[in-house]
Amino acid sequence: MLGKTAGGLFWMFRFLERSENTARLLDAGFRIALTRSSASENEWASVVATAGSTQAYATKYDEYNARNVIDFLLRDRANPSSVMSVIDGARNNARVVRTALTREVWEATNECWITLKGLLSQPVSERDLPDVLGTIRQQSALVRGALHGTMLRNDIFDFARLGTFLERADNTARILDVKYYVLLPSASFVGSSLDNVQWESILRSVSAQRAFRWLNPGEVNPMSIAEFIILDQRLPRSLVFCYKKIVDNLGYLEEDYGLRLDCHDRAIPILKRLKETSIHAIFDQGLHEFITAFIRDNMALGGQIEQDYRFIG
Repeated sequence: MLGKTAGGLFWMFRFLERSENTARLLDAGFRIALTRSSASENEWASVVATAGSTQAYATKYDEYNARNVIDFLLRDRANPSSVMSVIDGARNNARVVRTALTREVWEATNECWITLKGLLSQPVSERDLPDVLGTIRQQSALVRGALHGTMLRNDIFDFARLGTFLERADNTARILDVKYYVLLPSASFVGSSLDNVQWESILRSVSAQRAFRWLNPGEVNPMSIAEFIILDQRLPRSLVFCYKKIVDNLGYLEEDYGLRLDCHDRAIPILKRLKETSIHAIFDQGLHEFITAFIRDNMALGGQIEQDYRFIG
């Protein structure tokens, strides 16, 4: 496959996944801010920081509040990671690789772009935010469903899935980091009902609350929730699940092309570390420090895949 085509598929599905996960990140921040009205500015600042957009945000706004952050992350085309920017990017990449896609995948992508363009044509109020975020997640899921239901399991599918799971791993880590990026108002809140509400907000934001309750029918505690989101191999948005899929899809490409590249040797140790670590070791190291290192390694792997498969040039 031409590197340009592989790159178009990879970034098309990274962008689609990013739109959904930006919505999930906003949902986590919004729910946590509701529990901490006196410190909501810090929570909104943490959402922007976790999205990696602090510098871009600071060039436009002097303060952090719900209205500004929601508009910046959903609608602002000057922000390259806003939902509208990445949906534009997904559709543009889909046009480039149109002949590699089934009609159903192309139509679902185009419908996603049309729907969200209309939905985000005006500023979104806090009252309407939950419904808007739900629609963003739904539109992304429809494209993913079309991919699963109509595409051959070949190198086209593998590059699409690599983009999906690299982006999902990055965003799951960032959503989890919302909790620890800004400290609780006092150490006395740790383990309190306020602390538990915030952790349950994180579960809801990765669509894991019901699954967690099925597997853990008892008291909610931060360590068990973090373990579920990071290390449970059954959860489709856990870090270890994402890396199992990344290693699988890289392996299929290696088989198809008869070529082992540096990205394969970068991915396997990341999966090995996730499988062999424990939640106690992660908390001893520091959750924020663990997540920061994971995000760095994940970004490096994405860059290596682009280089190895010659997405550019």
